[in-house]
Formats: sequence, C-alpha cells, structure tokens
Amino acid sequence: MSEHLPSVTVIIPARPDELEVTAVTAARALDYPADKLEIILARGKQPSVQRNTALRAASGELVYFLDDDALAVTGNLRRGVEKFRDAKVQMLGGPNLCPAVAPFLEQVFALVLSSWIAFGPSRARYAKVGSVRETSEKELILCNMLGRRETLLAHGGFNEALYPNEENALMDNIQKAGGKLMYDPELFVWRRPRRTLQQFMRMLMNYGRGRAEQFRTTPTLGSLPNFVPPMFCAYLVALIPLTYFTPWVLLPMAFYLVTIFIQVFALIPQGGLIRSLCALPLLVETHVFYGIGFWRGLFTTLKPPGVKSDVPVKLEIFGK
Repeated sequence: MSEHLPSVTVIIPARPDELEVTAVTAARALDYPADKLEIILARGKQPSVQRNTALRAASGELVYFLDDDALAVTGNLRRGVEKFRDAKVQMLGGPNLCPAVAPFLEQVFALVLSSWIAFGPSRARYAKVGSVRETSEKELILCNMLGRRETLLAHGGFNEALYPNEENALMDNIQKAGGKLMYDPELFVWRRPRRTLQQFMRMLMNYGRGRAEQFRTTPTLGSLPNFVPPMFCAYLVALIPLTYFTPWVLLPMAFYLVTIFIQVFALIPQGGLIRSLCALPLLVETHVFYGIGFWRGLFTTLKPPGVKSDVPVKLEIFGK
C-alpha cells in the first residue's frame, strides 16, 4: 500500500535546550508507512529560519509542519494526503484544539480564540468550523499544516523577517500564483493555549505586530479587517476628550458593548455559563492588546533579507 502514498517529512521547530519535544512522540505514532515518513526536529531560536533550514533538508514530497507542543491525531497524514490528489491543492490545514483536560483558565482562553468577535474567520484555527473547503490564509495555522515541498521552495520558503505570520505571507503568495489552500476541520491537533494571562496578552500583541509586519511586506486586501482593532484603540484614546464636546461619540462604544454581551451569550452552549462570563473581559482585551501590537508592528524595524539568527540551526532527523 505504501507505494501509492507520497513521502512526508514532518518538520518541528524547538528551542536548543528543549529536552522532551512531545510533538516528536506524536509524529512517530502517526499512522503512515515508516519508509514514507521522515521527522526533522529543527533546534534554534528563530522558527522561520528553523523551518526553512529543515525544509531545504527534507526529502518528503509533502511536509507536515507541527509546533513542538502540537499533538497530531494518528490518522492526520492518511486523511491529509488524500486532498493532494488534486494537483491544484498546495497547502492544507486544520484547527488546533484545546484538550478537555486543560486547566480552567486555558479553557477560557480557547473559548475566546474560537469566538467570532475576537478572531472572525480565524476562529477556524481554534475550533472545528464547517466542512472541508477551499479557504484563505485566514483559516490556516502553521502549527498544523501540510504543504507541497517543491511549491514552498519555489516561493522561497518562509519570510525570515517575519515571526509570527511568516506562513500567512507565504500562503498569500501561493494563492496569488493560482495555488489552492484547503481547510479540513477534522485534520486537527491537540494543543494547549497559553498558560497564564500575561502569556495570553503577550501572544495577542505578537499576533497584532506580526499581522502589521506582514501587511508592510506583502500588503493584501485580506489584511484590511485587521486594521479594526488598532482603530478601536485609537477610538478609546480619543474617547475622553471627544466626550467633552459631544456625548454622541459614546454611541459606537454602546454598540460595541452590546455586541460583546451577545457574543458571550452565544458562547454559552459551547463553553458553559461560567467560562463564557469569564471570557467577557478577555474579548475586550483581545481587541485592545491585538490593536496595540498592530500599531507597534507598523513601525518596527524589519530584518533585511538574508539576515540569520545568531543561534545556528541544528537538525535532528528521525525515522518512525
């Protein structure tokens, strides 16, 4: 049977001092022929550089990108490779889901990430949404993504000046060239959200910064909705002085708060009453911290092409 399946390289970036990489254990348990499966652990301190280094060393026709803490479901590869029988399909991904055994706070974070008002179409990265379909970079995430190695290399791999959002810029370029991106809600991995509130807020700021930097390097119309959180932050800053002149400026805030409460009630069937109420302030903080990060990303200094991380990448290649 294995001769009818494409070869696959699983690429996992990790820190230099990370002793136990759980994604490697999960990758070795994937239901796939051993002679068709290669696993590359890329140790370093710049994930874009690590992934590109592993991509150039990979032997698989397809590459499966996992984060170091992503636990892939055993049937993911057999399910995923079927979509690549369509020659136009270049990348395929699915959500990363919070395990049911995760602590309460992480469950609340997962609820926020999967909400429409916080992440819009990108909530499909954190929840099973809809059915198998053609999609855009908005719904795919690099911690659980398959792609054609030749296509990725032909587009120069990941932009090493970007982290995060290096995959989003690459997918934009692939789609512009006529390639098809696919989303499969059943192609999922288990992955815990951030552990603390501080880590969660830092993640949101990094997401905002990364999207702004991506817009600067590869501007697309698809990134325009990401300007809403920074505009919301600007509105909040202007709200106090403007209220002095006219109370009508409070109307958008009233509409916003009503929308937040509607979203909280909509989350109750999924997350329960207590988790949904706890998510309420985090929904607002998501917009604020993402917006602050976006403003920062508009003015950061990007690394010029060719600049590498100070820490060399070390590759460890495993069989099944």
